[in-house]
Formats: sequence, structure tokens, C-alpha cells
Amino acid sequence: MPVKKTSASANDLFAEELQSADVKEESSVEQVPVESAPPVETVEQARPEEQPQLEKMEQRDSRDNQQNNYNPRITRHKVSRSNFVELSDPSETIEGILDMSRDGHGILRVGFSESERDAYISTSQIRRLQLRPGDVITGPARRPKDNERFWGLLKVDKVNGFSVDDYLRKNRVKFQSLTPVYPDSLIKLETGKEPISLRIIDMIAPIGKGQRSLIVSPPKAGKTTLLKDIATGVAANNPDIHLMAVLVGERPEEVTDIRRHIEFLTKGKGETAASNFDEAATDQCRVAELALERAKRLVETGRDVVILLDSITRLARAYNLAMPTSGRTLSGGFDPAALFPPKKFFGAARNFEVQGSLTIVGTALVDTGSRMDDLVYEEFKGTGNQEIHLDRSLAERRIHPAIDAQKSGTRRDDLLIDPVTYQSVITLHRMLDMLGKDERTITLIEKLKRSDSNKEFLASLKG
Repeated sequence: MPVKKTSASANDLFAEELQSADVKEESSVEQVPVESAPPVETVEQARPEEQPQLEKMEQRDSRDNQQNNYNPRITRHKVSRSNFVELSDPSETIEGILDMSRDGHGILRVGFSESERDAYISTSQIRRLQLRPGDVITGPARRPKDNERFWGLLKVDKVNGFSVDDYLRKNRVKFQSLTPVYPDSLIKLETGKEPISLRIIDMIAPIGKGQRSLIVSPPKAGKTTLLKDIATGVAANNPDIHLMAVLVGERPEEVTDIRRHIEFLTKGKGETAASNFDEAATDQCRVAELALERAKRLVETGRDVVILLDSITRLARAYNLAMPTSGRTLSGGFDPAALFPPKKFFGAARNFEVQGSLTIVGTALVDTGSRMDDLVYEEFKGTGNQEIHLDRSLAERRIHPAIDAQKSGTRRDDLLIDPVTYQSVITLHRMLDMLGKDERTITLIEKLKRSDSNKEFLASLKG
């Protein structure tokens, strides 16, 4: 499909080719005023290796913009066959997530990681449309030319699924301006008799919309399996919730397994942002930040979003390597400045008074023998409002789910459960407190296996 003459890149190439061929032309020019736009909020410093390419493409785009302020009407010219072929190079429609640097450069990521299909979007388009990091942009793009690294976006056709005209008519709210409140709407996880883990969570430590949930787990205690179970419960009972998985420094086979699991549960509507453990720390941080911005943009439109983060510990370790040193060091060799970005990520989860919510269920490693991992958990345990503790001794005895019913719990869980059920849950807690540490979970699992639902189980406690 030929590239339209009105695109900035085509006009620039066309002008250069006519000049090189010494072709004379007559044209009439009609000036069109261009409205200035407010500055754009930006995140994340651009990677050093991308800066030369972005600056080069920005210079070309700057020249394009000067011509784009006018509407050339060429009345008479000669064009060689080679020029015609060059101008007729087909464009392809690209859809990507907007990733921005501090200086305003934008790249459309086809997926959350780098790919050969990533496209450059000009600063002028970002400012004119007031685009934000995490917006999903759709439009035609040309292939890279000469030594260019990225595709070049010719124009923006859609923003977050809306046409440009419809998008500009919307009054976009800012994530930071929304009013946070306590989670007051339960995310039901129970899907039937199995899995038992979801039934325990619904009674012992319920998760609400906007919850900051922390799964505290020693190695090999089943945290990844529990995350997959939670994804199953969210997708089965809450189809209106947008499900995302953010995997930081994960094993490649785990990434494939969880990605396929999310796609199967959501029928392709869920998203997975993943980085492998062998990738650079800066890449791991960038993928996580872009996923968070994507979730924020969805919340701004009134959507409920759930992020499954595995893990907060590895995210903090990545920032500790990627960020410049502050000159101070905590125990375990941790830079205190490296704790702020992962706290900002986890702290973004909240329930809003008017519209939307962002729920984050993150995992934190403990008892690994690393003082750094223990430090990360100690820093984060006060920021969450719900915790699920997995017990090493239960896991070693092959008792799953290895949930510690005494340590696990939710703040203000009375807002999530109806009064009648809440009284039954209180009775359950009192009964479990009378048992020993390991005996609590074992007894609870055995009792739950004899009932078909939590409602039936709680009703049996009254008898």
C-alpha cells in the first residue's frame, strides 16, 4: 500500500530526491498554524545505546515538522522511476506500548521487551496528542532506512483502542489525582472444591480490589504455584478484571509456562511482561516500569487491574545493580536508594473512590541465607495490607498449600466479607489458634477436602 504524500517522512524523502535529481517544480504553499501542547510526563532514563539513534531520528523528525506545518500542492514536476519506487515502499500497521525517556523520546514496544519491530514515535506527536507512557498506540510505520535501528511511525491512528478524534474528546484523569480508599470489594478466588489454596485465602486472608498483597515464601515452598492458582481464581470469577503477570529475573521455562497459563485463562486478553535472569539489570527494571505504566493507563479509564509480580526481591536486586551508587550501604550490601523504585511499584496498588483499582500480588523471598533478601522483606512488610505466609516445614513434608494460617491475614478484612460470614471466619480463627503450628494447616486442609464449598464448611462450624 503506498505511503500517503501527507506523511512527514514521505515529504522529506520526496524533497531530497527532487533536489538530487535537479528537478524544478512549482508549488503553492498554504500555511497551517500548529497549536502548542503542554509538556509530557516522562519516566525512565533512555538506554545509552539507544540515544544516538533516537537523536538522529529526532533531527530528521524536526525537519519533517517544519514541512508538516505546510500543505505543499505540487502542480508540475518530473519523477524518475526510481523515485516512484522509493515513495511507493509499503508501510505496515504497528501496535505497541509507548515507552518514553526523560528527554521526551518515544519508542513503541511491540510487547514489553525489545524487538525488531519497535517503532520510533516523534516528540511532536507525543506532545500534540499528550500521550503518556503505557499508552497503546496503533498506526502505520515505515521500515528502518540506512543505519536506523527502529521503524518510524508515520502517524497515530488509535490510542488505547480509540480513534484520535474520540481520544482527544475524552477528559483523561491522572493516576496520581485519584483518591485512594480501603479495599471494599472482594476478589473472589474460590472456584469449587479444588484448589484448596484459593478457599483458604478467601477465608484466612481475602484479597480485595486495590490490595497490596505480599506472599512471603522460603525457596521451594510453592509460591509460583500459588500465583498460578490465584490467576486461575481471578480469571474464573472476575472476567472484567484485566490480568497481568510481571516476571523479573525469572527462569526462561517459568516465563513460558506462566505466559501460556495467562493466555489460556484470559483467552488472550491478559498480558505478561517478563525478563529472564540472564538479561541486564537495566532491562529487567525497564520491563517492570513499562508494565506498571500500562496498568496505570488502564486504571485511568476505570478498569480494575491485577498484577501478579514475581518477585519483589529480584526487582529490588535489579535496581540495586542498575542504579548509580548513593555512597551509602545497608547490611547485606544494599544501597538504600535502590529500595525506593520497587517501593514505588508496590505502592502503586490502591483502590480508588470513583473509578478503577490496581491490585498487586507480589512475592518476597525469605530464609534464603542472604541478608539482602531478609532486608527487602523487612522494608516491604509494612507497606502491604495483606500477607500470605508459606511455611518451610510444611513444604518439606510435602503438605500443599503450605500456608501458615496464623501469620497470614488481611487488614480491614471486615470490609470485604459480609457480616454473617465474617462471624464464622472469626470462629474459625479461634479454633485454629487452639491447635499447634503445623497442625493448624493440616487440620484445615483435611476439613476443607470433606466439604464442597467454603459456605458449606463455615456452616458446619456452627453445628
